[in-house]
Amino acid sequence: MRLLLRFTGASSSGKTQDFGSCIRRFESSRPSQAEPGPLKNFDGKAKMNGFSIFTGNSNPGLAKKICNHLEIPLGGAKVTTFSDGEIQIEIEENVRSKDVFILQSTCAPVNNNLVELLLLIDAFKRSSAKRITAVIPYYGYSRQDKKVAPRVPISAKLVADLLTVSGADRIITMDLHAGQIQGFFNIPVDNLFAAQVMIEYIRENMKNDTIIVSPDAGGVERARAYAKRLKTSLAIIDKRRELPNQAKAMAVIGDVAGKTAVIIDDMVDTAGTLVEAVDALMAYGAKEVHACCSHAVLSGPAIERISKSRIKSLAVTDTIPLGAPGAACEKINVLSIAKLVGEAIIRSHRGDSVTSLFI
Repeated sequence: MRLLLRFTGASSSGKTQDFGSCIRRFESSRPSQAEPGPLKNFDGKAKMNGFSIFTGNSNPGLAKKICNHLEIPLGGAKVTTFSDGEIQIEIEENVRSKDVFILQSTCAPVNNNLVELLLLIDAFKRSSAKRITAVIPYYGYSRQDKKVAPRVPISAKLVADLLTVSGADRIITMDLHAGQIQGFFNIPVDNLFAAQVMIEYIRENMKNDTIIVSPDAGGVERARAYAKRLKTSLAIIDKRRELPNQAKAMAVIGDVAGKTAVIIDDMVDTAGTLVEAVDALMAYGAKEVHACCSHAVLSGPAIERISKSRIKSLAVTDTIPLGAPGAACEKINVLSIAKLVGEAIIRSHRGDSVTSLFI
């Protein structure tokens, strides 16, 4: 009873005791462990410690550029494979109660990079991260966003479900093939656009009479946005696809004669559509043809087709790292989106608006 009275702040005589005299510091379960030092006042850089950026193996170069822009170190994570091909993940630093950003493009090898991302998300969730944001500059499977034939999957929706179930709290991506993919998620999605970088490039390098060209009907909205900001005209190529990864440009809607045509698209894969578009524009009298594509997938014979085509230049971003053949192609210019993505990351962490990044 005397012990109970001491905890309730009263003595055996009924008089109230000073609570301060009853407070005892809890000792560590490890007596040899050093006592934590006093808390320090936060300065500008100390506040940045509230979040960390990690990367898988898909695009470490872009992750390092983003960290250099934000003036923070890249987080330590070991992403390797066992001898049988299974992926091994190990986080090499404390992330408890941190805001974690995982940068991973789901480019080739698509399935390996996707599973790496899912395992990284799960590892951070089990490490008690406060919030996990998957930064996916290139969202693989985005072209499979609807049923185009009986008995086929909607793969973009399945990938969205996998990311959500694995523990992602937010998605930051860039130039989705179809904007409605954002609706496949039940978590917030920020779909950034490479337009800021591309428009600046066009203004600096193509100062003659230019016309913006959409390579198909599906890209008209994107091309119109470019044309509006560049205050130039718009043309559209009527394209019909006979087989997967094979396309033929049929006609050009708009006056391109004597002008510098700039094709705007979200990605270049096998470059079949791009080369057909270049030939069609030259046949309709275009002076020269350039192209700007956000994602340089460049699979199959893409590099060979671009090198042999009459295209003057192809500007791409570093959402997907170029392989050796792509880097050696003189017609391909790589523009970095590190500053844009870095700005989105820091604004997301601080709770600031990212509206100004959506142009």
